[in-house]
Amino acid sequence: MAERGTIRPGRVFTDDRGRTAQLHGIGLQRVGDRWLAWGEDKAAGDRFTAVACYSSRDLADWRYEGDALTAADGDLAPDRVVERPKVLQRPDGRWVMLVHVDGPVDGEPGDYAFARVGYAIADRPEGPYAYVRSERPLGNLSRDIGVYQEGGVGYLLSEDRDHGLHIYRLRDDHLGVESVVATLRQQANPAIGYESPTLVRHDGRYYLFGSDLTGWSMNDNMYTSAPALEGPWDPWRPIATPGTRTFESQVSVVAPVGDGYVYVGDRWDPERLAESPAVWLPLRIDDGRVQLEWRDHWSVEELGA
Repeated sequence: MAERGTIRPGRVFTDDRGRTAQLHGIGLQRVGDRWLAWGEDKAAGDRFTAVACYSSRDLADWRYEGDALTAADGDLAPDRVVERPKVLQRPDGRWVMLVHVDGPVDGEPGDYAFARVGYAIADRPEGPYAYVRSERPLGNLSRDIGVYQEGGVGYLLSEDRDHGLHIYRLRDDHLGVESVVATLRQQANPAIGYESPTLVRHDGRYYLFGSDLTGWSMNDNMYTSAPALEGPWDPWRPIATPGTRTFESQVSVVAPVGDGYVYVGDRWDPERLAESPAVWLPLRIDDGRVQLEWRDHWSVEELGA
């Protein structure tokens, strides 16, 4: 049995019930004296069942807090795709969950043509969340998403296959998009941007991470940085050693932990999505460069948490 508090990248986590923790495509943040994570429940494969919520004090041992968002009708019907749950707290204390919504279009099987972002709201971070609405932000396609918040202002990061990766400013109520702050594209393939975006701020600069558009297959995930959200953004660089395909993972979130950050990347197993493991690794930013290296095991204490 693994020592408590030890994180072993590339394995699934087991929760306090002895079940595989459904921490797929997660959102992660510190709330009080613990971390909360919201993940896609993949019990039904790629079709929607629920967004599960878990808590942890060490990012290694997880307690199931319940289903934060559950299947219903409309956008949340069991034949829909609901992915990438990310959560922000509004200045008024309420919590908003943003998700990528896809699925059947005109009664046909889902092919990611719906391409919308959905919004739900709750009084507690664990939920339950009441679904509010979905939209194509400012008319744009929205697939993989991330979120960022600063000074009470919320931002949506959204991949738009037609125009690139957008950074949007959210409305004050966080239940819709107000404006485009910046749009980024791949330097090697300017026709598209990167998906599965996540953003942090470190020493006065913003660091944006994303994955290439290769479906279930892994790739060398990239990052860029800028002095302001509007840019100018630096050229994209690999997060990890080129050729490792980011240690066989796709970035889901980079979250501040202690004196550094934690990289969480999914290793998708299309045949057994509910058992897909994830790569959790310490990430440091030094002198403007991201450092992500493989570790067989580690703990958050190493990051001063």
